[in-house]
Amino acid sequence: MLNFDFYNPTQILFGKGRIADLAKVVPADARVLVLYGGGSIKSNGVFDEVMAALAGRTVQEFSGIEPNPSYETLMQAVELIRKEKLDFLLAVGGGSVIDGTKFVAAAVNFEGDPWTILEKRGRNITSALPFGTILTLPATGSEMNDGSVVTRKSLQAKMAFSNKLVFPKFSILDPAKTFTLPVRQIGNGVVDAYAHVMEQYMTYPVNSPVQDRFAEGLLQTLIEEGPKALANPEDYDTRANIMWCATLALNGLIGAGVPQDWATHMVGHELTALYGLDHAQTLAIVLPGMLRVRKEGKRAKLLQYAARVWGITEGSEDARIDQAIQRTQDFFEKMGVKTRLSDYQLGAQNIDAILKHLESHRMVTLGEQRDVTLDVSRKVLELSV
Repeated sequence: MLNFDFYNPTQILFGKGRIADLAKVVPADARVLVLYGGGSIKSNGVFDEVMAALAGRTVQEFSGIEPNPSYETLMQAVELIRKEKLDFLLAVGGGSVIDGTKFVAAAVNFEGDPWTILEKRGRNITSALPFGTILTLPATGSEMNDGSVVTRKSLQAKMAFSNKLVFPKFSILDPAKTFTLPVRQIGNGVVDAYAHVMEQYMTYPVNSPVQDRFAEGLLQTLIEEGPKALANPEDYDTRANIMWCATLALNGLIGAGVPQDWATHMVGHELTALYGLDHAQTLAIVLPGMLRVRKEGKRAKLLQYAARVWGITEGSEDARIDQAIQRTQDFFEKMGVKTRLSDYQLGAQNIDAILKHLESHRMVTLGEQRDVTLDVSRKVLELSV
């Protein structure tokens, strides 16, 4: 096992009716900005519950944070906070709203150009406003980590940052608030969480059985529970299991002490920045090809994955690996997330533009071994056509 630091200060309030506990975790004298997306929280009753729980506090709202939060929109929130002297943020929504709130929290008191937060991957953050989250779309794990991804539309750039100062103070996870999610978002959330686990698990062995077993358990749970959520969206236990899986998939625990990949995510970010695909859609496109092209470097873990997650133990090593990768791709399809560029009206003619963007963002040596060159990325994309 590799050396590691593990730090996670986020308080989780999990279960039915927990929005009422906002009154206990938001300071009584806080001047609060509630940030959210397209407004579904007003039609499903979540907004009213939030406002009731925050009674007695100064509360303002900021809506319109996009599914891929844009720098341009988030800077409007920054200006509102500065103008109104607000001092506590509450993100109500999915990973995009939470990611956006992290950037806002870091940018409000940042000296200099806030875009450099993204350019320097968050290393230059020295302070951040406190914030909490109410999760309505389990997928990214942003509710319990210090990472964020922000898109700058004018540059067609989608970039990530992290810093310990942007861990949420608390996150409220009520599975019942996910009952009204569209089918597309249910599938996306499961695929997103699955890919997060794979980025930390599917590398090479370092004698870390605890992390491996945690990761395999999360993958198996997503395989079992994901289709149930599509079939019966209002099954509380199913939604609770998926919600907790998505949080544990990226809260730092399974990635502690093991090598991590993230090449699939970096290539996927360019697909979103250029063509507007959902984040999970890009992961479903790229991950199977990434596993096929890099099969030799991941051979030991692919065989372990085949046996422990999919129960594949018969046949040659290559046959078991190929079957495990195909089962992964089939699972994404079963969740309603298509896995080919052609499913999104893209093809071989788009690959050069994607590679050009990877190069411009210095994404030219990716992966746990830093061996995912532009040539490797090209092969991955060609397999995904």
